[in-house]
Amino acid sequence: MSDPSNAKNALKLTDRAMLSLLAVLETGEPVTQRSLAARIGVALGLANGLVKRAVRKGLVKVKQAPAKRYAYYVTPQGFGENSRLVAQYLSSSLDFFRQAREEFAAVYVAAEARGHTRVVLFGAGELAEIAMLSAQDSAAEVLAVVQPGSNQSHFSGLPVISSLDAPWGLDVDAVVITCADAPQAAYELLREHFDDERIIAAPLLHINRQLGGGQDQ
Repeated sequence: MSDPSNAKNALKLTDRAMLSLLAVLETGEPVTQRSLAARIGVALGLANGLVKRAVRKGLVKVKQAPAKRYAYYVTPQGFGENSRLVAQYLSSSLDFFRQAREEFAAVYVAAEARGHTRVVLFGAGELAEIAMLSAQDSAAEVLAVVQPGSNQSHFSGLPVISSLDAPWGLDVDAVVITCADAPQAAYELLREHFDDERIIAAPLLHINRQLGGGQDQ
């Protein structure tokens, strides 16, 4: 199995930014450098650098338009690069999905061996959706999704709990970490409310239980 820490990020950040750039420029609409940066979701300087790189590689042609705008045209070579990046992104995403689903299935089996079948997920997002899918093939029953500070009432059909402090009214055996942004911080927070053996984490999250004084699963 490939390194779980990089499965989702096989497409480099610069390539992902270039993919976003080409997708925006496919329309051929005149845009300012600042609006282009905003639509891509990167800093202005990085957007300028991406445009220069795309022009230098022959992926994009630029023509100045009125009001300090520029008309960008994606070349045939640029469309080919866009297709390559899309294929690479989909491949890495599919690999990540398969790995995550396998790992969540495995942790559910381990949890069931401990008598932990009624679980909640900590973190609303892509990992939570995969964890929910994996639960369908196991004895695990996912009761809710915990997302501190959330104003959502439901996530993918499950009730959302917005606080760890308030009484949930649920008979919960364990909590499964599905927070991809800061899994270690999520683990440290959960240790304030749950025994370590009731905190479940897939290996791909690379949580160090020794930092919190817990034992490796």
